[in-house]
Amino acid sequence: METVQHDQAVDWIREQIAAERRELAEVFTALTPDQWNAPSLCFGWRVREVAAHMSTGFRYSTARTLADLLRAGGSLHRMTDRVARRDAAALTDGQLAAALADHAEHPWRPPVGGRIAALGHDVVHGLDITVALGLPSRLPQPRVTALLATVSRRSLRFFGARLDGVRLRATDTGWSHGGGPALVEGRAEHLLLLTYGRHLPSGLLTGPGAGRFTLDA
Repeated sequence: METVQHDQAVDWIREQIAAERRELAEVFTALTPDQWNAPSLCFGWRVREVAAHMSTGFRYSTARTLADLLRAGGSLHRMTDRVARRDAAALTDGQLAAALADHAEHPWRPPVGGRIAALGHDVVHGLDITVALGLPSRLPQPRVTALLATVSRRSLRFFGARLDGVRLRATDTGWSHGGGPALVEGRAEHLLLLTYGRHLPSGLLTGPGAGRFTLDA
């Protein structure tokens, strides 16, 4: 029974990854030139740098990735930034959108975290774009809920999310996290961004601790 449940969970995650990429490809196809060049929630990156980064794992072989890493002096952060900026300049808007649609079923996964981490990568970077642009919410609640279920001290530390003294509470689901005195409320997808170390545009969060996580702070 456990094996069957595990296989069903794996299949569900794969389906969600493919759906997320196809949905985001549609969003990207509709973006204007100004939106492509607008700031994202990823510090220092425009929308097009984030979109380029999202498809790097599909477009590059392991050998090419290692070569880029060596050229960056072994710094993953420096490599990621250089490649995103290089590809954002080289690829057209249509190519950036097509890279997700054409690789919806691609089995790429981050170095750590497995399949659920691949879903998190796509969902959070998608939110980096859509939330920054003020686009309507489009994420199915089960997709967000599955990612919030993976939040832990280890994951918060990995993504540099500083939530000490804070209690998060989703206004659209029953999810909550932390026991600190400073309450922060918002939609589940916006709180998910906080757990990945993001700051949000003003007006999306409420509560005594909300100001700590806004872009104006």
